Amino acid sequence: MKLFPFRLGCLLAFCCLVSVTWITSFPGDEGPAAPPDLQMLYDRLALAEEMGVKVNKDLSSILEQLKNSSKAANNSRSAEAGNEPAGNSSWQSFLQPNIYLYMPHLKRHPDSLVPNVVLGRGRRGVSMVLGVPTVKREKQSYLVNTLSSLLFSLTSSQRSDLLIVVFVAETDWDYVSSIADSIRKNFPEEVQSGLMEVVSPSLFYYPDFSRLTETFGDSKDRVKWRTKQNLDFSFLMLYAQDRGNYYVQLEDDVVAKAGYYSDMKTFATREESKPWLYLEFSQLGFIGKMFRTRDLPMIAEFFLMFHRDKPIDWLLDHILWVKVCNPEKNQKDCNEQKALLKQRYKPSLFQHVGLHSSLPGKLQILKDKDFGKQILYQAHQNPTADVSSSMKHYQQHSLDRLYRGEDFFWALTPVQGDYVLLSFPKPIHISGYLFRSGNTETSRDQFYNTTVEVLPSSRVCLFICTAWPLLCVSGEFENGVAEGEVEEALQPVSAVRLVVRSDSDVWAVLNEKRNTDAG
Repeated sequence: MKLFPFRLGCLLAFCCLVSVTWITSFPGDEGPAAPPDLQMLYDRLALAEEMGVKVNKDLSSILEQLKNSSKAANNSRSAEAGNEPAGNSSWQSFLQPNIYLYMPHLKRHPDSLVPNVVLGRGRRGVSMVLGVPTVKREKQSYLVNTLSSLLFSLTSSQRSDLLIVVFVAETDWDYVSSIADSIRKNFPEEVQSGLMEVVSPSLFYYPDFSRLTETFGDSKDRVKWRTKQNLDFSFLMLYAQDRGNYYVQLEDDVVAKAGYYSDMKTFATREESKPWLYLEFSQLGFIGKMFRTRDLPMIAEFFLMFHRDKPIDWLLDHILWVKVCNPEKNQKDCNEQKALLKQRYKPSLFQHVGLHSSLPGKLQILKDKDFGKQILYQAHQNPTADVSSSMKHYQQHSLDRLYRGEDFFWALTPVQGDYVLLSFPKPIHISGYLFRSGNTETSRDQFYNTTVEVLPSSRVCLFICTAWPLLCVSGEFENGVAEGEVEEALQPVSAVRLVVRSDSDVWAVLNEKRNTDAG
């Protein structure tokens, strides 16, 4: 596309050259000595000008058609990925005229602001959008663990009221595709339901970083890194601005505290009437900052306006200063006014876990002191039972300690036929049960393809149970959780057993075990 102006200029120059050659070669009326016919010369020049204008219009029309074709092709590709149709407001919002003032290089490519939706169903109207930018790291990637942590404690209703946007902030298509494939493999249900999207920027979104001015004593690499981060966060904000009510900025190397979604939503609802610009759910940098989506266009424009000048957390503080600080008053008054625009939630709901920064060569040893100790198991008062398992446990994380409410059970890699058995000395009535596997630090260590079976004490179940000795399948694990009710026909119950139906690739954590209404 960038060659069209050059071709157009060459073609016009050629037309002019042909016209001039035609004019100068026209013979005089009386031979070499005769004076030129000025009227005919004027007519020829007028004709050449007319032809040039026509050629220019024709080429401009062709160029416009090619631009439209390019947009249509790109929109078609996005629609195939499951994205919303072309022309909706979230796409049009990227075409704000002011953006071209701060990033003039975008004018050269009509599709430079169109997001490349790799995975997505166009979910919108949710309460909360989580933005997770990720980049290629030299050492270790934390992305899958971060996403697993965000999904771990969500209920089904929360999953339907949330959108997680993973922004792969790279233009290397092979790398973008590899991230999309990894997410599709690890989170197939979340991708299929529209809970999780993967997007990347256009090939032409980023400017020439070699022309940046080094400021504040930062190296050229650090200036490039912080400038790109400003552009990445701005892109994500613009993409998410009409997808939900609130937008939360995260990073790709954090863990979330169990119950973070309900805690954030409750706090946001409670503070809704106050004139805050953002809510803070972590004290580290930009992690866990929540914004109303209606404020995102203004915030993103401010970041874009100064994207070359300062880090993004400084720019966010400058927005507060511009809004409420009076230059004629002191710093104390300024700080008090800024405090009204940001509300802090404690304890922190997100913890930074990455050791290797996305800035090559930098170690990022940051911990949020307000995050506290992560709860890795949930204790309950369970009925008396003899507990046993065919699986070996890791270190002190035994099944006995789980059942007593002292720890979680951490089993080495389960294989087909492995089991957890709870035998009651006397048959009891159990109306329901809950088994939860994995935890926020080892969220992938779950029970997969595992069923819950009960052993009735009465022979009345001969017509209900098919396995000997009368073990009846009552439920199975889905997304790491098995929860259900025990039919009255199966009461009273002598034992409950978990049975692994296929070999696992990972260890398994059982962090919560509860019987309800036991008697």
